[in-house]
Amino acid sequence: MEAQAEKSSGTHVPTFNLILQPEFPLNALVLASEALRIANQNSGREIFRWRFVSEDGAPVRASNGLWMSADDSLQTMVQADFYLVFEGNLPMQRNSPKLLNQLRTAARFGASIGAVDTGAFALAQAGLMSGRDVVLHWEAVPTFRERFPELNVNGQLYLVDGQRVSCAGGIATLDMMLDLIARLETSTLASEVANALVYVPRAATAAQRPDAPSTPVAQPALSDRIVGLMEQNLDFPLALEDIAERLGVSAKTLLRECRRRFDETPARLYLRIRLQAARNMLFYEEFGIKDIATACGFSYPGVLSRTFRAQFGMTPRDFRASLRRQQNQAYRPEVRRLSTVPPRV
Repeated sequence: MEAQAEKSSGTHVPTFNLILQPEFPLNALVLASEALRIANQNSGREIFRWRFVSEDGAPVRASNGLWMSADDSLQTMVQADFYLVFEGNLPMQRNSPKLLNQLRTAARFGASIGAVDTGAFALAQAGLMSGRDVVLHWEAVPTFRERFPELNVNGQLYLVDGQRVSCAGGIATLDMMLDLIARLETSTLASEVANALVYVPRAATAAQRPDAPSTPVAQPALSDRIVGLMEQNLDFPLALEDIAERLGVSAKTLLRECRRRFDETPARLYLRIRLQAARNMLFYEEFGIKDIATACGFSYPGVLSRTFRAQFGMTPRDFRASLRRQQNQAYRPEVRRLSTVPPRV
């Protein structure tokens, strides 16, 4: 009722529900909320409102170990104009049906639904990204493509597409928030916020990584084309001659470029790219080792295990087990502590 009255009187204050998932990136949350706070401060009045939301209203642990208090639970959060999901390292395991249903409901009522970092998994699971480009952190892209092959992943910093917003996380969160502030208020205010944070805003289409071209070019560097072609063909690795033919160069030129830029042979470079993709899948998902081996172009799980161990010093199973132990120990430690304390007699 209050929000409707504000809208009818022309005094509506845009509201944000910042949804925190376990192991959410604290740096992104700080940048998002600080941008809104500074906008209010510089305006001398409340022009934005925001609330921190968790699944059950309890504090949530960030990826760096700090705990963040929540204002609301998914059940009690008030209707907002923007819902931004700050996701952690196990998105498919931590995105509950309640969260997905709340996002769908908010979208039906016309709210803007956004994702920070791996929050894109929640939007995709909720069926809210059909026919749209998706932006998420570059490390999670292979896993996302494996889960949602029908969706197109965009490698830029962030994307505002109507009522859908997604960004790569990290400092790109600030770029996205400055854009939203400019759209909701003025570009002048967005510039004031950027100046207060001693930051030079980047274009939405800028590349996520400094080693990638920030703008499309007619003919990318040969090294970029080599890596791009290899990353696009993980499951069925191309032969050296096929790579050279697709790139329109000789096999000798391909070998020379790989040695010059990466100090590796094309075969060894290709193997490292596939192993890194396998590592990211182990990090973000619970795919079976056989499935990961197939997705990354290894003929058998045993081949993946041997090469993975040679590269990272442990087998894929050991890597994931070690990672999950660390994550589980950090998740709701008060419950773990109570379960390990022997009862008094």
